[in-house]
Amino acid sequence: MRLDRRHWCATLMIFASVLVTQAEAGEVLDSVKSRGQLRCGVSEGIPGFSERDAEGRWRGLDVDFCRAVAAAVLDDPDKVEWVPLYASARFPALQSRKVDLLIRNTSWTLTREAVLKVQFPGILYYDGQGFLVPAAAGIETLADLAGATVCVEKGTTHRRNLETYFAAHGWSVEPLVMDSAPETAQAFFDGRCRAYTSDAAQLAAMRLLAPAQREADLILPERISKEPLSPVVWRGDPEWTTLVRWVLNALILAEEYGVNRANIDAVDAEGTNPLVRRTDDERGLIARALGVEPRWGIRAVRAVGNYGEMFERNVGRDSPLKIERGLNRLWTEGGLHYVPPLD
Repeated sequence: MRLDRRHWCATLMIFASVLVTQAEAGEVLDSVKSRGQLRCGVSEGIPGFSERDAEGRWRGLDVDFCRAVAAAVLDDPDKVEWVPLYASARFPALQSRKVDLLIRNTSWTLTREAVLKVQFPGILYYDGQGFLVPAAAGIETLADLAGATVCVEKGTTHRRNLETYFAAHGWSVEPLVMDSAPETAQAFFDGRCRAYTSDAAQLAAMRLLAPAQREADLILPERISKEPLSPVVWRGDPEWTTLVRWVLNALILAEEYGVNRANIDAVDAEGTNPLVRRTDDERGLIARALGVEPRWGIRAVRAVGNYGEMFERNVGRDSPLKIERGLNRLWTEGGLHYVPPLD
C-alpha cells in the first residue's frame, strides 16, 4: 500500500523523532565525513569501468559511481582516494577497512554475502560470463573449446563457473589462472590459452588492449552464468548500505524521470519533477535519516549525470567499447533496472 502525498509528510513527521534516533550515521559514513574523503576500491585497469587516462585521472562506470557517492556525501565528486585492487585482494581490503566502497566488476552472490559478511546495495551492471577467442581460430561455440586451455583471473567466480559448465557437458578444460585482468588478457594475447573467460563486458574492455598487430578477437554469443555487478560495502554499517543503495537508485530514477546533467539545476529550481518534488521538511527528514545534507541526489546527478549518461559515456555508444544496453536498459524499455518508489 502507498500513501497519497497529502498524508505522506504528516505520517512521516509522526515518527520523525524515532526515525532520526534510529538512523544515526554509522561507522563508515562517520569515517568518510571526518577524513573528508571516500576510499574506493577499483580495478587495476579495466577500460570503461576503472582505469587511468593519459593524464592520470581515473575514468569509467565504476569510477563515476564512486564520484556520485562522494558528491552526495561530501559535496565534491573529486574527494576520492582510488585504491587499485586485484580481484583476489578486493574483499580483504573491504573487510580490513582499507576501502569504504568496493566497486570493481564484482558479482553479487549468496556465498559472498553470507560468508564474507558484506552487503551488495544494488546492481550497477547486468552481465554474464563469456569467452573471448581469436577470430581466425574457427571457434564458433563452446563445444569447440573442449579440452582447451582457458585463461581466467584469480579470485573470481569465473574459474568455478568454467569448470562446472564444462564438466556438466562432459568436456575437459585446463584453466590457466592469472593474478590480474591485464595479466590474464596478456596471457591470452600471447597465445598461452585458446580462450579468455570473464564477464562479457570485461572481455570487451580488455580486447581494446590487444597488440596492434594482432588479428581481431571475437566474443562468443554463449553465456554460462548470471553476473549482476554491484557495489560492495561492509555489512556492519546498514546506514552506509542504505545510502550507497539510494545514490545508485537516484541515478537510475533520474534517467527514468528525464533528469540529466544538463537540466538538473533547472529541474531542481522548478521543483515539479518526481525526483525533486518535496517540501524542505521532507528533504530534511530524509537527509537526516541518511546522515547527509539535503539535495544529496541532486549533487550525485550533477556530478556524473543519470545512469544512462554514465553507461553511454563509459561503455556504450559514446565509448570505444560500443556495448549495447541490453539488460541494462530501464524497465520501461525492456531492461532490468527497476527502482523502488521514493514515497
